[in-house]
Amino acid sequence: MRRFFGLFLFQRRPQPGDTVGRQIGFWLWNALLIAGAGLTLGLVSLALAAGKNFGWEIFRDYFAHPMLVVLNLLPPLVFIALLYGLLGRAWLACLITALPVMALSFGNYYKLAFRDDPVIATDLTLLGEAGEMAEHYSLFLSTKLAAALVLAVLWVAVLALFARGRPRWPGRVSTALAAAIAATALIPAYTSAAVYGRNAAMEHLNQWSSTQQYIARGVIYPFLHSIPDAIPRPPEGYSDQAAGELLAQYESADIPEDKKVNIVGVMLEAFTDFSAFENIEFRQDVYAGLHALEAESCSGALITNIFAGGTVDTERGFLTGDPSGEYDARSNTSSYVWYLKNQGYQVSGDHPCFGWFYNRENVNGYLGFDSYRFVENYYTRFTDGKVATDDIFFRELTASIFEQMEADAPLFSFSVSYQGHGPYSTDRCWWGEVDDYIANHQLDEESRYILANYLGSVMDTQHYLTQMVDALRASDEPIVLVVFGDHKPWLGNGNSVYAALGVDLSQSTDESVYNYWSTPYLIWANDAAKSVIGHDLVGEGPTVSPCFLMDVLFEQLGWTGDAYMQAARAVREALPVVQTSGFYLTAGGTLTRDLTPEQEELAQQLTWTSYYRKHHFLY
Repeated sequence: MRRFFGLFLFQRRPQPGDTVGRQIGFWLWNALLIAGAGLTLGLVSLALAAGKNFGWEIFRDYFAHPMLVVLNLLPPLVFIALLYGLLGRAWLACLITALPVMALSFGNYYKLAFRDDPVIATDLTLLGEAGEMAEHYSLFLSTKLAAALVLAVLWVAVLALFARGRPRWPGRVSTALAAAIAATALIPAYTSAAVYGRNAAMEHLNQWSSTQQYIARGVIYPFLHSIPDAIPRPPEGYSDQAAGELLAQYESADIPEDKKVNIVGVMLEAFTDFSAFENIEFRQDVYAGLHALEAESCSGALITNIFAGGTVDTERGFLTGDPSGEYDARSNTSSYVWYLKNQGYQVSGDHPCFGWFYNRENVNGYLGFDSYRFVENYYTRFTDGKVATDDIFFRELTASIFEQMEADAPLFSFSVSYQGHGPYSTDRCWWGEVDDYIANHQLDEESRYILANYLGSVMDTQHYLTQMVDALRASDEPIVLVVFGDHKPWLGNGNSVYAALGVDLSQSTDESVYNYWSTPYLIWANDAAKSVIGHDLVGEGPTVSPCFLMDVLFEQLGWTGDAYMQAARAVREALPVVQTSGFYLTAGGTLTRDLTPEQEELAQQLTWTSYYRKHHFLY
């Protein structure tokens, strides 16, 4: 027994004369302890992955997905083996491995607690801001966190006392090389979108929450998966200097004090005008409210990048001017919100859904909003924690607008509704009876319910939108309203209701392109605003991408805008639609995928300047 303990616990190497079996046993003992330490660190990270807001059921759910567990445990195991090969000391390899694993797990735990936002690789570029943010919160040590620390310290001590084996250089080099090869071989698994999509423990989590989608995959695995996204991939041929020089050709302009008006923007969920579809047999004028409002507005069509989902693309395209709409901001990021804020505007908004949806509670602040109201921080008082429908949303938004306009500063309010979000019931009508809206008896029952529910929703939305407009109309404050839809609605799996109605979504003709991608927008002004801007703000507006809609608004108001808007305006005049699937609308009204050299240069200018602006905070 003494020989056993002397061999396995306290020696650096087997003694001369030891049998092959004893030598193998010695190194196997050290390897098992080191592997145990690495695996324990991985398990600790999984135990902390769900933060303080979820119980142990999430941890148990992970083990129903063995590959998910493997993907979280392999990195600390491979890393500790690599360090052991390089350093030759098990305890030191464990200590150095534990530091990033514990830092990531603790940081994620605290960030989930304070911001309901996980740690992703991009956050490593924002450590200074993270330090400033941490000053505003009181750190705490939960039982889970304390146990994690104790386990990490215990493993370092165990390895220091009982895993003293120090391989000679050939063995160390072999160990480090094997670990490095393993790490390299694993890279495709950690970067694969398909692997990421297949491995998630969603049993007790919400699939619509981006934060909970992350939690469903642990901590280490989703963090490593996020690394490629943290590395900016500039457009082909991009030059930071050239893009900066393009913007430098324009000088940002201030808004004249006597031209400032209050701006109220409302993006309506899945809102579009189906009155143009001849095969819908309407029982009543469902779109009377919209058409009446369009008659006293500048109105036109948006060509969006999205269909039946992806709301945030249109939303952030409008707010930032970015043609891709891909703004998952992790720090202060240039936007038109910041421009208006720097011009002395109050900037706020409402979304009667949850703040975690598309991470708006965090991203909206980075885009410049001073305040934003969600279910959690406002609407729950009316809904008992549920999403608010348009009767509540428009009532509370209108009251908030008038309250904010009592301040000396003008207001930019931008809000996003939720009521029209699909899917729609296939077996009951939420807004009266099916026959209140359509005949269409050739449709099957499920299709009639889906269509009637959608039309009932948009008709209800128009009712409350009209009430808000009437309140704004009566105000002596100058108010301009911008309303638009984010995308076409879901109408059955596989677009079954569209197909049953004979609506062409093939995108093989101009009509089918508009059928698939277009939504309406309108810009309306009350009399006080018309006096300020000097015209009635009525007529047909251009068909544009969401990234150009703010420019259309500024043009109607007689404002010049910042340098980026001016650069984008030069593109819009030639290519009013720049769509991410690869087609364009020319100034002459032609849809095309083939650009002239001059048009290609303009499209590249927009791509380069938007990328530059996204990665350089200009305010």
